[in-house]
Amino acid sequence: MDEARQPLSRKVPIPSSQINPYRMVIIIRLVVLGFFFHYRVMHPVPDAFALWLISVICEIWFAMSWILDQFPKWFPIERETYLDRLTLRFDKEGQTSQLAPIDFFVSTVDPLKEPPLVTANTVLSILAVDYPVDKVSCYVSDDGAAMLTFEALSETSEFAKKWVPFCKKYSIEPRAPEWYFQQKIDYLKDKVAPYFVRERRAMKREYEEFKVRINALVAKAQKVPEEGWTMQDGTPWPGNNVRDHPGMIQVFLGQSGGHDIEGNELPRLVYVSREKRPGYNHHKKAGAMNALVRVSAVLTNAPYMLNLDCDHYINNSKAIKEAMCFMMDPLVGKKVCYVQFPQRFDGIDRHDRYANRNVVFFDINMKGLDGIQGPIYVGTGCVFRRQALYGYDAPKTKKPPSRTCNCWPKWCICCCCFGDRKSKKKTTKPKTEKKKRSFFKRAENQSPAYALGEIEEGAPGAENEKAGIVNQQKLEKKFGQSSVFVASTLLENGGTLKSASPASLLKEAIHVISCGYEDKTDWGKEIGWIYGSVTEDILTGFKMHCHGWRSIYCIPKLPAFKGSAPLNLSDRLHQVLRWALGSVEIFFSNHCPLWYGYGGGLKCLERFSYINSIVYPFTSIPLLAYCTLPAICLLTGKFITPELTNVASLWFMSLFICIFATGILEMRWSGVGIDDWWRNEQFWVIGGVSSHLFALFQGLLKVIAGIDTSFTVTSKGGDDEEFSELYTFKWTTLLIPPTTLLLLNFIGVVAGVSNAINNGYESWGPLFGKLFFAFWVIVHLYPFLKGLVGRQNRTPTIVIVWSILLASIFSLLWVRIDPFLAKNDGPLLEECGLDCN
Repeated sequence: MDEARQPLSRKVPIPSSQINPYRMVIIIRLVVLGFFFHYRVMHPVPDAFALWLISVICEIWFAMSWILDQFPKWFPIERETYLDRLTLRFDKEGQTSQLAPIDFFVSTVDPLKEPPLVTANTVLSILAVDYPVDKVSCYVSDDGAAMLTFEALSETSEFAKKWVPFCKKYSIEPRAPEWYFQQKIDYLKDKVAPYFVRERRAMKREYEEFKVRINALVAKAQKVPEEGWTMQDGTPWPGNNVRDHPGMIQVFLGQSGGHDIEGNELPRLVYVSREKRPGYNHHKKAGAMNALVRVSAVLTNAPYMLNLDCDHYINNSKAIKEAMCFMMDPLVGKKVCYVQFPQRFDGIDRHDRYANRNVVFFDINMKGLDGIQGPIYVGTGCVFRRQALYGYDAPKTKKPPSRTCNCWPKWCICCCCFGDRKSKKKTTKPKTEKKKRSFFKRAENQSPAYALGEIEEGAPGAENEKAGIVNQQKLEKKFGQSSVFVASTLLENGGTLKSASPASLLKEAIHVISCGYEDKTDWGKEIGWIYGSVTEDILTGFKMHCHGWRSIYCIPKLPAFKGSAPLNLSDRLHQVLRWALGSVEIFFSNHCPLWYGYGGGLKCLERFSYINSIVYPFTSIPLLAYCTLPAICLLTGKFITPELTNVASLWFMSLFICIFATGILEMRWSGVGIDDWWRNEQFWVIGGVSSHLFALFQGLLKVIAGIDTSFTVTSKGGDDEEFSELYTFKWTTLLIPPTTLLLLNFIGVVAGVSNAINNGYESWGPLFGKLFFAFWVIVHLYPFLKGLVGRQNRTPTIVIVWSILLASIFSLLWVRIDPFLAKNDGPLLEECGLDCN
């Protein structure tokens, strides 16, 4: 194969010995479900009809949820990249690198909850990435307009002049200094240079001094002066009023002063804080990301972009090259809208009690989606194609020309040709596609679009130029009133306008982040990050897939990015609450996958996955009911099924065996451990009866009554003591439903056992089914229970009060139903034959 056409990556299918039994068990489970529900529906329980009906409805919902979750995992694949081929083709030593430029986006809001030191480490890892420096630009969005973030970034740019050459000289990993110096490994391994130890110690001292300076800025920012912050030149800080301030852009590294201590060029580092004014909807993170898209398009206009949360640093310096193996692949690259990397985390306890790693989602669900149309966008660690974010359709796959042979009669050939003509007519390109192609042709000449207005009417070809002006006006209506930005959207391969000066570009960059720029445009509707949900990531990826693009899931051997996750249960539940509320918002929006995107490029199984990602909060209601049923059955002496026959027992046993077999085979082909799988199952119940339930009601309130819910940013790591917040139990209303369920099931178990002791041997048989049902709930809520009573000295008083109150209520209920008395129809009255008168 020609070197220029060699693939830069390949699919690694799951071995048939692992995937075929998995698929077979899924089919068997579907059949068993059919027989199971036939029995459940046809055999009601007359003396507990309400309990039976509720249980059947819940079980049907769980089965539908399982189908939505299971079938997108039918074609799981893994991928392998060829970095050596990428280097040979685009990055040969001694020659100018042909690798595509890339813009990095880092977003932050509140420096007191997202520590500047954490953001600084993320920025430093970007500036030191293993990629040509002239191809890298880093944009930091400060949506809180905090002077602390600005000053911390200034300090970071100075420290980068020492840190970046040190990283590249010794090829260290990771290139975030905080995590590099925390490694408990032999740092002398493969570093045989005698002066490495000396330079490492010197760099560690430099970093400790850098930390002192950053911490001093944080301490200073704790107390805001009455007159507000002032800059070094004595002028007031423009962002003193967070809700009312102009747009701010500062280039720290790049065209001027962008060299390290050894005189080498450094990547560009740009601080951005978009304009905010009262009365405008700024759309939170999605709006900030769209502002970065426009700023970067004006200043650097790289064809690819990578967005990171402020606490997700680059752990693998070659991660960008891994993504380029897909984006720049000559065979599949043109149809790829983004490359998503899995999220990996630092600072999680060994047992991962609250399933923070999300291993089942990242190592099972996402691999399954990669075999269909690609993984969903998860909000961070994702490399985008800029043109895909602009709302264009994916390029159509060219079909090879049809062939005919002269051995058939002429009339037969004519029929075949006639059929071909008909099919060609049906596949005519839409007008928008034609327009886009013409735009790209003009873009190749790199002629600025705003120069079209200077052409005189009588000049040759003026009619064509007039049409160009009309198209220019349509584009400005779509992208906004910035001729420079519109011109940049026409450059499919990136690059800035040669005729524009840096000063004019900076002025235009300020213009495109003004708060009124998006008015009456397609931003947030068809272009960029999509508005309408606090989980803008799902909507954004969904829109791209609807346009026919596919995404890629890349799992390097060394994790590409690492971040921090909430340690304590309260923060974890609030994080899950935010995600669930976003899904509920999407469900009630115009972009709901149930009815949006038909006739586009979205594949059926991919739609299943998106539907599953927005309906899962609704599972909280049947889950809450199903977790309450065991206690009610134990307290009332009734059950949700009649006495089982041998055939019925067979279907129940078959269903349980299929459930376990599916899980075991899933773990086998994915490599996920049983501990991670079981933690995921437990937290599905914990989150379902708390965060998902509250998100559902808050979403309904927002849609029906217009009551919006504000969220606090999840705090990013900052304590030095490892796992210091693991047992911290912050009071929140999210804790009430699981606490109630635990107490209810514990009381039910005690009541059921007491009743069986009182009523004799015969009552133990029916009791075991109810006890198994109750223990299923208790075992799934066990991590919550352990978090609740892990350290009693930290348990809030309000939790104890609620526990005593709920226990008292259910104790009174227990006494009311007389659990210690034998169950009979009443006293047996007979005449004694004695005359008492």
